[in-house]
Amino acid sequence: MRKGQVNVFFLLLFLSLSSASDQKWRKAMMSAYNGSSSSSSMMMNRVGSSILFPIHGNVYPTGYYNVTIYIGHPPKPYFLDLDTGSDLTWLQCNAPCVHCIEAPHPLYQPSNDLVACRHPLCAALHPPDYKCESPDQCDYEVEYADGGSSLGVLVRDVFSLNYTNGVRLSPRLALGCGYDQIPGTSYHPLDGILGLGRGKSSIVSQLQSQGLVRNVVGHCLSGRGGGFLFFGDGLYDSSHVTWTSMSQEFTKYYSPGSAELHFGGKATGIKNLIVIFDSGSSYTYLNSQAYQALTLLLKKELSGQSLKEAPEDQTLPLCWKGRKPFRSVHDAKKYFKTSLALAFANSGRRKTQFELHPEAYLIISNKGNVCLGILNGTQVGLQNLNVIGDISMQDRMVVYDNEKQVIGWSPANCDHLPRFKSAYYM
Repeated sequence: MRKGQVNVFFLLLFLSLSSASDQKWRKAMMSAYNGSSSSSSMMMNRVGSSILFPIHGNVYPTGYYNVTIYIGHPPKPYFLDLDTGSDLTWLQCNAPCVHCIEAPHPLYQPSNDLVACRHPLCAALHPPDYKCESPDQCDYEVEYADGGSSLGVLVRDVFSLNYTNGVRLSPRLALGCGYDQIPGTSYHPLDGILGLGRGKSSIVSQLQSQGLVRNVVGHCLSGRGGGFLFFGDGLYDSSHVTWTSMSQEFTKYYSPGSAELHFGGKATGIKNLIVIFDSGSSYTYLNSQAYQALTLLLKKELSGQSLKEAPEDQTLPLCWKGRKPFRSVHDAKKYFKTSLALAFANSGRRKTQFELHPEAYLIISNKGNVCLGILNGTQVGLQNLNVIGDISMQDRMVVYDNEKQVIGWSPANCDHLPRFKSAYYM
């Protein structure tokens, strides 16, 4: 529902109350289901342990990455779109469902463990002036940039998880029971969204509050498809990671703040680009000024070469065809030799660069053309926000350390789940 070829799907949250009668109706429907209300079995406090998930999917042609999460009692599998650009995890659910869309699994049957309106997790999802018309339940409504949305109520249920040392845990966590969904322009058939953002309602924040993992999220997206997601800080060597501070101004997102666009190792003069990292976006987006400057530089670099623009290829806004169809980005790299980078200002004059090699901004369409995976964000309603999407995070381990308030990345082989020494486990 979030990821498409010309739309970015970091969460644009707005939460609103519906009428009091609607609230009573929802509560009545929810009480018809009897889920487990027993407390979760917290066997141990293992803040040094990590939780690891295999990832499935790709940037193109699938258009999204997802993980399988087991929820409920007994646990049932659900395919969730991993999204570092939003906090709320939600499933399409039968409460009953007013409007649900195609999904790979039967609708989630919600527990009767409602989150109260005044609970801190509910308050974190609403503006400060939010008024509770039904105090014993938390209603939510979320909208995404592609026009998709979910309306529902917050419940708690058991999540079946495993530490990397094999120890199982069954925490009771809050999630959205979405009973009214509107598909966006780039709808994908999944069961819901896995919210991995910075807020209190995100899954990793809830796990941290229960003393189960450190508040660290990381992912490794393979350019060949698949990869892995992890919670906790036990699966990487911090000394091998390039770190930059999280912005204290743009706290809704994983943002290092402002950046400058570099081309060929030189500053372009395009500055003050407010950047966010968002696994909820398949592609990378620059505001109109930066996008126009970049495409002009690329076209100048390609002039006189055998590549020709291919406007007939509608895969992405800007594609080129060669003398013969390309089989991989590797085949097209000889035409795109100039390096790209976003330079983030940290402290003082030191700048940290997030480099964009050709594999981080090009795809090969099913027509055999090479297409630019950096798009105009202003055209899709992002205004001045600039998004580093999945295409630019492939074959890197990207780490969001909410405890140290830093974002980091390092080259990595994302094709296989990592193997780690027992020293990493408790």
